Amino acid sequence: MDSWTLVYNEFEPEQEALREALCTLGNGYFATRGASAQADADGTHYPGTYLAGGYNRLKTEIAGRVIENEDLVNLPNWLVLKFRLDDGPWFAVKDAKILKYRQELRMKEGLLAREIRFRDGQGRVTVLRERRLVHMGSPHLAGLETTVMADNWSGRVEFESGLDGRVINDGVARYRELKSRHLETLETDEIDHDTIFLKVQTNQSELRIAQAARTAVFKNGESLRLDRLLVQEEDYIAQRFTVDLSKGRAVRIEKIVALHTSRDHASSECGLEAGKTVQRCQNFKKLVKSQSHAWRRLWRRFAMTLKTKEKNSDTLTILNLNIFHLLQSTSLHTMDLDVGVPSRGWHGEAYRGHIFWDELFIFPFLNLRVPEITRALLMYRYRRLDEARAAAREEGHRGAMYPWQSGSNGREESQKVHLNPESGRWIRDNSRLQRHVSAAIAYNICQYYQATEDREFLSFYGAEMMFEIARFWSSKASYNESLGRYEIRGVMGPDEYHDSYPNAEEPGLDNSAYTNVMAAWVLTEALKLLDLLSEDRRRELCDTIDLGEDEMDRWKDISLKMYVPFHGNGIISQFSGYDDLKEFDWKGYREKYGDIQRLDRILEAENDTPNRYKASKQADVLMLFYLFSAEELGALFKQLGYPFEYETIPKNIEYYIQRTSHGSTLSRVVHAWVLARSDREQSWDLCRQALRSDYTDIQGGTTPEGIHLGAMAGSINIIQEAYTGIEQRGGVLWFNPCLPRELESLHMVIHYRGHTLEIDVTGE
Repeated sequence: MDSWTLVYNEFEPEQEALREALCTLGNGYFATRGASAQADADGTHYPGTYLAGGYNRLKTEIAGRVIENEDLVNLPNWLVLKFRLDDGPWFAVKDAKILKYRQELRMKEGLLAREIRFRDGQGRVTVLRERRLVHMGSPHLAGLETTVMADNWSGRVEFESGLDGRVINDGVARYRELKSRHLETLETDEIDHDTIFLKVQTNQSELRIAQAARTAVFKNGESLRLDRLLVQEEDYIAQRFTVDLSKGRAVRIEKIVALHTSRDHASSECGLEAGKTVQRCQNFKKLVKSQSHAWRRLWRRFAMTLKTKEKNSDTLTILNLNIFHLLQSTSLHTMDLDVGVPSRGWHGEAYRGHIFWDELFIFPFLNLRVPEITRALLMYRYRRLDEARAAAREEGHRGAMYPWQSGSNGREESQKVHLNPESGRWIRDNSRLQRHVSAAIAYNICQYYQATEDREFLSFYGAEMMFEIARFWSSKASYNESLGRYEIRGVMGPDEYHDSYPNAEEPGLDNSAYTNVMAAWVLTEALKLLDLLSEDRRRELCDTIDLGEDEMDRWKDISLKMYVPFHGNGIISQFSGYDDLKEFDWKGYREKYGDIQRLDRILEAENDTPNRYKASKQADVLMLFYLFSAEELGALFKQLGYPFEYETIPKNIEYYIQRTSHGSTLSRVVHAWVLARSDREQSWDLCRQALRSDYTDIQGGTTPEGIHLGAMAGSINIIQEAYTGIEQRGGVLWFNPCLPRELESLHMVIHYRGHTLEIDVTGE
């Protein structure tokens, strides 16, 4: 591989689902997995096309109760381009005798290419070449070019170019007991000699999706006008045609597809728009050229160049891969859409395409490249502010309580039960108690402002969200007379292994250190923000949301008296009572199970629970050292009246790093970051693991269901910010570089408050 090309030289059926996720092509509007155009969903392959924000809800009866889930919908498969020699079976790569195989993801141009040389049962050798794209410049367009060459034979080749609406959501095994048919077909048609059309609608959200496909055939450089048989079945339409080939000759098929929906801007009706777009579209060669130009402009802003001392290192290739997938999920087109940034990209059905707190790891990279994308993604949160207010009221609180999982309209989409594949049991899901997602949104607002000084956004959108989130934390906090401090009860921290106390009837933990410190920080920043607003806007906004001096006085009091639990010699307790838990037998369980990243599932299958142990899924307390510098934390703890010594950070890192299983791909990102200065060698090792977590499918089967966008972006940002020591604080951009020894140099271009900065960092 070079640094811009991901290459596979063999077809490995057991790896195909992973490769389909990693070779997904997208443009921020929609994405299509890298499945073969000749494949159906069959256990080896899983074709999937997903619209950014394309959700639908279905109800299923599970364990005696009706559960409603909102899913990112698998849209009709536009790739379909089958072929067969004479009247033989339709070609399937998994059934062929493969003589040569090469698959390339060309990240610089946004192209996926395949070449397969195979022999069939009659000894005929055929070469199949394919290139495809999902256009980064024109968000509604995708294209597929397929060439079939007769190596040692002459005869007929029959093709079928189709649009398949028979698809369901079947890409995640543990969801298969849930209802999965989201689409109903509204219309199929043959627009003209070359073009077919399919329009579907989601059966709950009533989102209409139209696809139009134009198929052109070329031989010897000439366009062929062939007789075509229209194939119309329920939820499926295709054209079938035959081409005669002689030995050594090839036929080339161009399939150009337009995808429009009922949500598009400047649109009459999505079916009309799809037909118009595909008929006006250029040929495949010109699409490739304009696609290459669009990606070149993106890479100019987003590329990073590393030089490492490692021999045969693929680090830069994997870095480019992660940036590539980030840009396919949050592109320039995102700025014109009402969508969030899903934790698994638009690459598959894991987590149902929902938006969690991963923005916390994704936005920093965007803030210093194209912060306008961040602003659009923050507007997704602003538009759902009323839903967050309603959620807070339902819990008996004021302000805005954002959901742990968000989808179409911002209601809480977290499951009430989830399936443990280790035990086969459906168990209660308490993850919605991770109220710290609201603090993450507030942090993102402040970081965006630091990078841009965008007072317009702050005045009209950001401040209102900040104040309502601060109001929520003020309402959630209660004063404990015996402590002389405020506390927050009944929540979960980032470590999802602990959702209740051992043997407790009710879920939730008291005084999650991360949650409490973040709440105090939010209240502090909300009070500071008042001074950034103009006098007129401050008065107007306070009047609109009924924010008075008495409430602000309470915010200040809480920000000075929030309780933070400690135990031992200066160890910040993950939550109240953490020190009473048992130590976990890490060595014994590693010897017994090997991979114990998902310790929660292992223990549940043993009728046990991690709630009994000092064992974390991912970084929790250490998140504080990830988000804030030592100077910022020192000031915050001093404000709270707690000591924060020089040894506090390394002491807590050493304590918790020994008690973490890294059951989340985000965990290595945080640990690599917090070790960047104290242990550069281990930091670099963890950074490389984080960078490669999807490329190697480190969790053993999760990446095929969708990439981990937070880990991808977070690993990129370790290099962008942790190793350069970039910090945005007080209207100033700070640098304090500390490259690991394995990195010789780093080059990048960033944008800060309207200035373009070209940066080179070396070990010196």
